[in-house]
Amino acid sequence: MKRVPIIATIVVLAAVATMVGLGIWQIGRAREKEVLLARYQAATGLPAIDFPVRAMARDNMPLFRQSRATCLEPVDVKTVAGRNREGRSGYVHWVDCRTTGAEGPGLRIDIGWSDRPQQIDWRGGTVRGVIAPDTERGMRLISAEGLSGLEPSAPPNVADIPNNHRSYAFQWFAFALSALVIYALALKGRGKARP
Repeated sequence: MKRVPIIATIVVLAAVATMVGLGIWQIGRAREKEVLLARYQAATGLPAIDFPVRAMARDNMPLFRQSRATCLEPVDVKTVAGRNREGRSGYVHWVDCRTTGAEGPGLRIDIGWSDRPQQIDWRGGTVRGVIAPDTERGMRLISAEGLSGLEPSAPPNVADIPNNHRSYAFQWFAFALSALVIYALALKGRGKARP
C-alpha cells in the first residue's frame, strides 16, 4: 500500500471543512432571511408612521411600512434607472430633503417616474408612501403618487427580494464533495502510476 501524502491530504481536508462550514453558514443565513422577509411582509399591513429621520440600525428600519414625511426644502435631486407601477423601465427621481434646522437630519423621497430624464421642479411638502430600502441612506420614501408631473414609481415588493442562500449552501456542499472525489481519484491514479 502506497503512502498517502500528508500535507496534500491536510490541505484538501481543510478546504473541504471550509466549504462545508460555508454551506452550514448559508443555511443559517437562509433562516435569517426568511424571518426578515416575514417581518417585511407583516409591515405592509401595519398603520402608517411618520418617516424616521434619526439614524437607525439596519435591522430596525421600518422597511415596507406605510409612512408620511414632510420635505421642508429639497437640497439635491438624483435620477436613476427604475420602473413605474406598470413595470415599464425608465427613470425614477430621488429628492434629498432637509427636514429640520439649517442642516438637520434629512430624508430621501422617490417622487416619481418618467420615461426619460428630466428637470424636476418640486419645492417640497408632505408626502405619503412606502418606506423602501436604499443602498446609500438605508431607506427612502417612495411616494404613493407621482409628484411634479411624474407618474408613480413602482412600490417596493417583498417578493422581489431573493432568498437564494439554500442554493448557495447546496453549491458549497457540492464543491466539498467534488473536492473529495477528485482527491480520491488523484490518489488512486497516483497508486497506479507507481510500479
